[in-house]
Amino acid sequence: MTATAWLPHYRQIELALRARLGTMHPGERLPSDEELCREFGVSRMTARNAMQRLAEDGLVQRIPGRGTFAVAPPAHRFAERLMAFSNEMRRLGRTPSSRLLAREIRPSTAAEAGSLGLRPTEPVVVLQRLRLADGVPIAVETAILVHGTADVVMSTDLEIGSLHEALARAGLHLRRGHATIRAEAATPEDVRLLGVARDAPLLVERRIIADTHGRSIEATESRYPGNRYALDVRFDVEAGPG
Repeated sequence: MTATAWLPHYRQIELALRARLGTMHPGERLPSDEELCREFGVSRMTARNAMQRLAEDGLVQRIPGRGTFAVAPPAHRFAERLMAFSNEMRRLGRTPSSRLLAREIRPSTAAEAGSLGLRPTEPVVVLQRLRLADGVPIAVETAILVHGTADVVMSTDLEIGSLHEALARAGLHLRRGHATIRAEAATPEDVRLLGVARDAPLLVERRIIADTHGRSIEATESRYPGNRYALDVRFDVEAGPG
């Protein structure tokens, strides 16, 4: 079995195309949906779903009647899609890495239990990592996960591997989430880990992610230096009185 054989077909195609895009120049044409169907032995809908995810991430442009073309990658992450940090940095042409800061199982705090819908003091898995791109610290990330993830989280090399891919291999497929984003001043720990000035502005994202059954699995806080990271937001304009 290959490393991606456990993934849905559209996701396998998406990852294969992401790898190809890393060697392509803006304006180069990608295979059509029909060509992808023949290459991967899938339905047209599966091929279209894979390509649509690339388009939503700003990696390709689909021009009706002409085809799909590689474009220069955007500088920031779109707020409405959570991409694995490693994939996000590779998309930007940067080399991702992580440094493990903490990994333990302990009783949940009241706030953690509330966020994940757990009983008070129910055990949780705590994972804290420093995320880097080209050796530069980009975020301090602290994830609180339900105890059912313990075997995976405690045994996987998470300085190299992806947490979400490891969970998926174990049958825990994360699907949807919500997040709040606010500006905060750097703490002494942020100063030490991120190399920022005291009270420097940070972009702090707190998110809760649920699996395909709607169960809350992960509550994560990511703390980004304000001058190293940004979120792009797509939105609709609501009709009505100005």
